[in-house]
Amino acid sequence: MQERLIATLCEMVRIPSESGDEEEFLTYLSDKLTRDVKADCQRDDYGNLICTIGAKHSTAREPVLFAVHGDTVKPGVGIQPVVRDGVISSEGETILGADCKAGIAEFLEAVLTAERHPPLQLVITREEETGFFGVKNMDYSLLKARRGFLLDMDSIDTIVLGTPSHVDIDIEITGKAAHSGMEPEKGISAIKAAGAAIALLELGRVDFETTANLGTIHGGSARNSVPAKVVIEAEVRSLNHDKCVHLSETIRETFCDAAHALGATADVKLDLAYKAHFVKPESPLIRVAVDALREAGIEPKLTAITGGLESAVYQEHGIEIVPIGNGVRAEHTPEEHVFVEDMRQVVRVIHHLFDRLSAARMDESLTSEEGIP
Repeated sequence: MQERLIATLCEMVRIPSESGDEEEFLTYLSDKLTRDVKADCQRDDYGNLICTIGAKHSTAREPVLFAVHGDTVKPGVGIQPVVRDGVISSEGETILGADCKAGIAEFLEAVLTAERHPPLQLVITREEETGFFGVKNMDYSLLKARRGFLLDMDSIDTIVLGTPSHVDIDIEITGKAAHSGMEPEKGISAIKAAGAAIALLELGRVDFETTANLGTIHGGSARNSVPAKVVIEAEVRSLNHDKCVHLSETIRETFCDAAHALGATADVKLDLAYKAHFVKPESPLIRVAVDALREAGIEPKLTAITGGLESAVYQEHGIEIVPIGNGVRAEHTPEEHVFVEDMRQVVRVIHHLFDRLSAARMDESLTSEEGIP
């Protein structure tokens, strides 16, 4: 198993799939899954890949969803994976791209080596890294599974109970241009207005469940010109939805007031990217995940996070999804890596999930004394 698992991940990461440029990788996956596990693969109108795999030695009828994404962040072209001392990493200055390809490789290995499994649906989305565009634009009529797991956390001992509300904030401040040497008094500095607002904001870790960030700022046109325009990209996240909305509105008002005080204007747009969701610790699906980790020799940690996951969007569409780890570390950096033993452990976890969910009805498997500690 180990050699094939390593070879599969290395083969996958060599295929570039930066967000928006996933076609080669998704075509490769469709062909591989069709060939290796007899999957019925189809693409929706947005290009997401949905693969249905029949049951093996199981009387279960309801399919179980396993969700991953097929895109990576940059730099993700020309990746050369290396394996040293049981660790897979990138040889060059690129990312490794194991986020989330490690999860795909682990799922495939689990299906190939499982003694039994229920009917399965594997969903590989596009453009997760740039805003969850694939999962937001998915054709959900193609998904028959109503419960399952997201293989997109890092630590293999982590089960995610909740994720935050997330508001994207786009700010455009308009002042008035003027020559900075000849007649600066005729200008209105958009940068000064932005700075006045920023000085009033609480950013970073606002409290234990809330974060706020200004990610980009662009403004001005020349050294000797009073800057007439500034564009800022910001965000707010909170496990408390009302708190997320309130802080976002506060940021909007702060920029508008600061701009107005200097004679400038601020156009601030708020976009709710996704809403906070939680799964109760006593949920049957959580308990199945807890059992699977323990049976694989891993003591699970149940937590809520302020990072975003696609599970929030699946939940909005009525699909219960529990995020679990795939073992990738230092993702989104050139130091990204994954331990081979962690990947093997994740395969074992998936095997135990398969066993638990291979009963005639998923409801029986999730509520029987054998299925819940």
